[in-house]
Amino acid sequence: MRTLLEPRLVNDAFGDPGLFVDFLDERRALLFDLGDITRLMPRELMRLSHVFVTHAHMDHFSGFDHLLRVLLGRKSRIVLYGGPAFVAQVEHKLRAYTWNVVQRYAMEIVVEAIELGLDGARRHACFSSRHGFAREEASTTAGTGGTDDTVHDEPSFRVRACFVDHGTPCLAYVVEEKARLVINKDRLIESGLTTGAWLRDLKHAVLSGAALDAPILVQWRDRQGDHAATRQIGELSRMILDVVSGQRIGYVTDLRYTDENVRALSQLMGGVDQLFIESVFLDSDRAHAQRKNHLTAEQAGRIARSIGARAVTPFHFSSRYQRRPAALVAEVTAAWAGGELTPGHPA
Repeated sequence: MRTLLEPRLVNDAFGDPGLFVDFLDERRALLFDLGDITRLMPRELMRLSHVFVTHAHMDHFSGFDHLLRVLLGRKSRIVLYGGPAFVAQVEHKLRAYTWNVVQRYAMEIVVEAIELGLDGARRHACFSSRHGFAREEASTTAGTGGTDDTVHDEPSFRVRACFVDHGTPCLAYVVEEKARLVINKDRLIESGLTTGAWLRDLKHAVLSGAALDAPILVQWRDRQGDHAATRQIGELSRMILDVVSGQRIGYVTDLRYTDENVRALSQLMGGVDQLFIESVFLDSDRAHAQRKNHLTAEQAGRIARSIGARAVTPFHFSSRYQRRPAALVAEVTAAWAGGELTPGHPA
């Protein structure tokens, strides 16, 4: 079954963290973390609608300048999410440059920054090229104290997040396809209809909650020529649409191995289909990992097992293992599968 989202790491396992999530059959993508993104083609960066930053360490945020340089004058809007002080961090990035001619660009670009607070509050600010990227406060929403961890929501997918401890607050994210509507080709053929733009309209109507007795224009072509008919949304959806579960993709990087962090991740992304998780050090260097507030590969595998991840992709390897990447992968895999570690590694 084809899925809506196709995730891939921006860099190799030793490069800056980053996850590019492409949308199939759409000129649309999401990006998780904003470090070195020069491996992404300009056409890929142009597809970005939202960027989700875990924290503002340089290897997670230094690519902001490159992204803006590519988008400037070519795209009208980009939305960035981050943690505490994120609005100020975006503002400082923009204020570092002189913008005395940017207002002359034919296309205005608006950078929207959304800051997620530890208390659940959200702060929005916009920066427009028409005004030299001066800060324009949009709104501040107080935290509700509830359990809603959704940071972005659309009809086809949502992004949820939680904070983990890296010696500084760091966001972990999960992107979830919502239940999807797929065309049952056999039943479509039996109905005498054929494919066309009306199928997209039908899916949109169902996902947006249109009334089941609402009419929809169906247009199709066969050997006898062009045809058009008005049918009810409910009738067509029952006839040719199937509902399938969407995939869930977790992105976890830069955190300490603590019970609190593991609990937070379990609540956020239990049972994810695919987990991308940092695996910085071998477990024989566990003391060093603790000092650096990072995971060992064995700890990453344990987390993957505890949250029930169906597939695991390790990344963010320390450069000290440049000649031994397979050792990190093996350690993650063994812990995730519940098997034995290689000799000399603590259990």
